[in-house]
Amino acid sequence: MNMSANTSENFDSGVPDSSLGMIIQRGGEELILEKISDRFTVRKNSNISVKELAQNFLGSWRNTIPTSRLELFKVAPSSLEMAMSQARSSTSVAFASHVYQIKGNPGNRVYLSDQITIEFASWVDSARVNAIAAKFGLIVYKAIDGLPNTFAFKVGKQATQNPIKIANRLQGLPCVVASEPNIIIHQQAYYKPRDPQYSQQWYLNHNGGNQLAYGSHISVEKAWDITRGVRSITVALVDDSLDLNHPDFMGSGKIVAPLDLKDKDFLPTPSQKQPSHGTACAGIAIAEENGTGISGIAPGCAFMPIRTSGFLDDESIEAIFDWAIEKGASVISCSWGATAVYFPLSLRQRAAITRAATKGRNGKGCAILFAAGNANRPINGTVYERGWVKNIVTGKTRWLSGFAVHPDVITVSASTSLNKKAAYSNWGTNISVCAPSNNAQPGIWFEQTGFIYSQPAISASLPGKGMFTTDQLGSAGYSKGDFTSYFGGTSSATPVVAGVAALILSVNPDLTVAQVKRILEETADKIVDLDTDPQLGLRYGSYDENGHSKWFGYGKVNALSAVKAAQKLQANAAVATRLIEARNNSVLPIPDNHKQGIKSSIQISDSGNIGDIQVNVNIQHEFLSDLEIYLIAPNNQRVLLQSRTLGRRQDLLTTYSVQTHPVLKNLLNQSAKGNWQLWIIDTAPQDVGKLKNWELALSINN
Repeated sequence: MNMSANTSENFDSGVPDSSLGMIIQRGGEELILEKISDRFTVRKNSNISVKELAQNFLGSWRNTIPTSRLELFKVAPSSLEMAMSQARSSTSVAFASHVYQIKGNPGNRVYLSDQITIEFASWVDSARVNAIAAKFGLIVYKAIDGLPNTFAFKVGKQATQNPIKIANRLQGLPCVVASEPNIIIHQQAYYKPRDPQYSQQWYLNHNGGNQLAYGSHISVEKAWDITRGVRSITVALVDDSLDLNHPDFMGSGKIVAPLDLKDKDFLPTPSQKQPSHGTACAGIAIAEENGTGISGIAPGCAFMPIRTSGFLDDESIEAIFDWAIEKGASVISCSWGATAVYFPLSLRQRAAITRAATKGRNGKGCAILFAAGNANRPINGTVYERGWVKNIVTGKTRWLSGFAVHPDVITVSASTSLNKKAAYSNWGTNISVCAPSNNAQPGIWFEQTGFIYSQPAISASLPGKGMFTTDQLGSAGYSKGDFTSYFGGTSSATPVVAGVAALILSVNPDLTVAQVKRILEETADKIVDLDTDPQLGLRYGSYDENGHSKWFGYGKVNALSAVKAAQKLQANAAVATRLIEARNNSVLPIPDNHKQGIKSSIQISDSGNIGDIQVNVNIQHEFLSDLEIYLIAPNNQRVLLQSRTLGRRQDLLTTYSVQTHPVLKNLLNQSAKGNWQLWIIDTAPQDVGKLKNWELALSINN
């Protein structure tokens, strides 16, 4: 179907006015907003000072949000609406907005930018796009690479509603698949500084000792006999700031393509006001071997320092990952996340990460590492909360870290020097591997209206050594000297794995990012922790039938084993493989709310062993979150490809691979011959759909 701009049409979305401004679409889900009673933002359109604005609005200026040039003001709650009315009527103000928080996400703040991302149905042409933009006062900003028929728009002066309301009106149109306002949220660094313990890098190698369990290091010394990294492999370290004057970052060709998104220049160095989290992370991954200080895990690799703005929105995430792609990053290490309990990624944020994972390194993909976080909570799951200070979180609470659950990300949890779970470490089915870090009382902090709220404490001894790494020069860092043993958290575990990934690529740069991830997971040490978690009473320290632990992923990273595996793959690269592709084009209706579902078959006659597997699925359904999708191998082994997490989308045209769904690797190395089945179950009433086609692609080893 194709519609022109001249066609008579109804732009009424059907969304009630009462709810238009308090719901945002994000990642296929609806999040409920609540207004913060004493904050609002403005964007100036003149050279008026913030001091003058504060006097005009009877409020106090609090902060600048650089990603969208917003100025944050605080007023008495009783004066909020009057102050905003004055701001909107001022000729010096281009934009004014409430500040929000996501319901159930205590203490976080959500700021509105002037952008909306719209994904249109495939049949919508440019004339129709332009007609909709004109109707709502939108200006086309750019097409979104990797998302067909998807564009970012800026809200023009002609718009009569704020971006949230416009996005919700658009969401109700039949020609719009998704419509998301670009929201801005504070970045949270995942670290846990504590009192100093020991100033030694036990996590690299040790021979036992006080609070050192056998094998709690990553066996890097023997890996260094093979490689210490090469300059052609670049590790992008994305963080709050990076002290490039530190001696351990000096060396010919060491620093490449620095970027400062906060000050909008190329010098991402820290101020004297706060410790430099990024400096500590960088030392663990890539500190230069120069006879002084410490050695990073991949000391021979190059270092791309990227300073964030401190806020997370679509523009800032795109800027980070697009820069890393353009400037040749091989590994991207991110020890941070959003300051929110529940934070799905936007369309543009997901696409930016996917671009880096698929287009980086000339199509082989960048290895992207994200920290799991430090709340001792699931990265995607529900916990019954109680005991928080001031009951800031209470009752059944859903937790979600959108960065950590992205399918193209290697998500890292933390273990201790005693080979136990670090008490603070987040956990879940999306954890890839763990790495050594400190141990500490778990805690996540939310700052709101001048107060700090913390989660329930643990009344238990928490043994384990701290991590020793580079610190901001002088007394402005975590310690008074140029190094610190205060560092830890999943922040320090993540650059450990980033460094190992850099060593892997140093010996075999032809590896794809999927192969890097598989090597890290398959060579990890299966550490076991049978103790009960002292805070939540959980016991997830063992491994399921697929070799995965919710606490440790596929195990603790092992540098020596990983580097050897990369070498072996390089030696075996000449081994011939052949690709078998088979497709079933039979359209099958999916019965509504039917436990038996439907099964569609593909017959494979080749008896060779499977080296790789990929499943392409094309489904149309009125509510895709009703569906569970399984692949059944000829030996009746069943793999869950898709759980009920697809939101309100109605078209599923996607690929499941070992990279995105590691459980598929359980089907590798078995015979391909036999009957393969795609099994689809509709688990809820009302909405119906159909399987249009599916394809099975198998790499067979000769």
